[in-house]
Amino acid sequence: MKPEPAAGFRFGFDRPLWLGLGVSAAVIVGGVALAFAVGRYPLTLTDVATILMRRLTGQASGLPQATEAIVLNIRGPRILAALLVGSALASAGTAFQGLFRNPLVSPDILGASSGAALGAVLGILLSLDVASIQILAFLGGLTAVTAVYVIGSLLRGGDGIVLLVLTGVVIGSLLGAGIGLVKTLADPYNQLPAITFWLLGSLAATTPADLVPLALPVLIGTVVLIGLRWKMNVMSLPDEEARALGIATGPIRCVIVAAATLITAASVSVAGIVGWVGLVTPHLARALVGPSFPRLLPTAALLGGAYLLLIDTLARSIAPVEVPLGVLTAVIGTPFFLGLLARSRGAW
Repeated sequence: MKPEPAAGFRFGFDRPLWLGLGVSAAVIVGGVALAFAVGRYPLTLTDVATILMRRLTGQASGLPQATEAIVLNIRGPRILAALLVGSALASAGTAFQGLFRNPLVSPDILGASSGAALGAVLGILLSLDVASIQILAFLGGLTAVTAVYVIGSLLRGGDGIVLLVLTGVVIGSLLGAGIGLVKTLADPYNQLPAITFWLLGSLAATTPADLVPLALPVLIGTVVLIGLRWKMNVMSLPDEEARALGIATGPIRCVIVAAATLITAASVSVAGIVGWVGLVTPHLARALVGPSFPRLLPTAALLGGAYLLLIDTLARSIAPVEVPLGVLTAVIGTPFFLGLLARSRGAW
């Protein structure tokens, strides 16, 4: 029998994986259709399919050149980036919640997003290339998560969930101060506006060239997490029980943290800080398919991509000026987190 996750995550009923994947895929298809249809130049999936098929075969699509440019250079890359970033943040949040046996943690609450942001803005300040910015983002995120976990482990006594969350808040505040210092040192005419807008979270400037540096680390980290999905069930147990079942908790914990931080850093380096996705989406997926990670992780990955795609479409359509992603995800995520915090004393 496959090990099930810790009792702290038992709520809802276990349902088959195909249900979660089917619902998530349907939401993705609907979100993609909506994303292409919304805007000054509405497009249909038929137009998009025609352009893509004709481009692959080297034939002319017969559609206006502006339409092809919108699909291939503007909305297409932005849609793919939203799917990748949302999937990455949801996968990282699912992994962190299971690893720390805590339903209230997420990449931004644990400091991974703030640490990655500090590394990324340092790269922007130094005018580094995309690869170097991603490396700095990864190192910053990994350092932040490690600091939160170590300090939270050293503070014995009291509610472990509250200690971890408070430690993340403190480390996040320190990292925020570092980001503020970098903004002070940045060029006020060129670098500062870009850094400020980027920190609020946005996919408006996404280009086809951004997709490969984003997709590669996201795919690598996600494949690693999915490959460890059975062991993550055991890792959600206390360490003594996990080791009794033959799991080397130390090395596996390091691999999970590194993979989750890698995909978080890749997302932050492209989209900025997009909070709450890694907290909200895993709970939606858990309610859909249950707490077992072999079903939960793939469902959360797809659902996270669909969720952020819908948020991004809303961000560019509800006002004459595009609303930053971080604003909308905070509006949705804050009451959701308060609800989880209120229920944290009960059974999950």
